[in-house]
Amino acid sequence: MAQAESKKNSDAAMNSEVATTKEKSSSPQSSSLEQKDKTFLKKAFKGGMMEVAMGKLAGEQGQSADVKKFGERMVTDHSKANDELKSIAEKKGVKMPSKELSEKWKSDKDYMDAMVKDHEKDLAEFQKEAKEGTDPDLKEFAEKTAKVIQEHLDLAKETQSKLQ
Repeated sequence: MAQAESKKNSDAAMNSEVATTKEKSSSPQSSSLEQKDKTFLKKAFKGGMMEVAMGKLAGEQGQSADVKKFGERMVTDHSKANDELKSIAEKKGVKMPSKELSEKWKSDKDYMDAMVKDHEKDLAEFQKEAKEGTDPDLKEFAEKTAKVIQEHLDLAKETQSKLQ
């Protein structure tokens, strides 16, 4: 009988601990991020939204098959990264912008020039966050995503060179 009572108390304690863990992870708290991590998070998300908007335009209005293909990859990869960022932001209690961006199409060359310049800048920012950030979730995201950004940069330069 004492053993049954002990198991009941142990189960109750475990259920209480599980409930507390669920409460902590499911309800957004006030942000636990330092300002520089918050800034990185919001900037990365806005940049990703821009990449998706421009990628859609490239897929629809690009003249070159390579530019269309590059644009489609930007939509796929940056949509995935943005979903991951939203999840991290929610977990950390950071409100993210939700406004859709409206971008204009000029030309394949202008788009690819902008993509090379943007990915060079993004790569440096993500590598900095991976190295100097204080939040482990964001550091891991930045490190993993920097590798994808490097691929995008290489592909952007290759596509750009075909347009010269």
